[in-house]
Amino acid sequence: MNADRLSGQVPDIIEAWAALQHKVYLKPIRDEQDYQNMTLLANGLAHHVNDDAQNPLGDLYGIISDLIEVWEIRSVAVPKAEPREVLRHLLETHHLKQKDLADIASPTVVSDILAGRRAISKNVAKALSARFHINVGAFL
Repeated sequence: MNADRLSGQVPDIIEAWAALQHKVYLKPIRDEQDYQNMTLLANGLAHHVNDDAQNPLGDLYGIISDLIEVWEIRSVAVPKAEPREVLRHLLETHHLKQKDLADIASPTVVSDILAGRRAISKNVAKALSARFHINVGAFL
């Protein structure tokens, strides 16, 4: 789309955006209140969309989910602590249980790591880094 064509549509876009904003809380997430509002919207849409790929609100749900994910990644501060404490913090922050990491390590291994009976291996550290979108060094 060229800029000249878009500039002619700007008034229509402004009107449509204002109408949408009047109906739906949709904006960038800048603080905790925005995050809470967007989460409520996402939960409502998830219930309505219900894994139906043909649902016309599926794209809106995807956009809102992406905004939430970006906020969560940026807002989770990783403590400067022992790797097992970093893992414990991330599990609590993301409301996960040990079994939720079964695709990375068995619940027994995760339990041993959290209890200090086992160090985090390089492979597990890499997988945790990818899962939580943080530097692998936090786990080594």
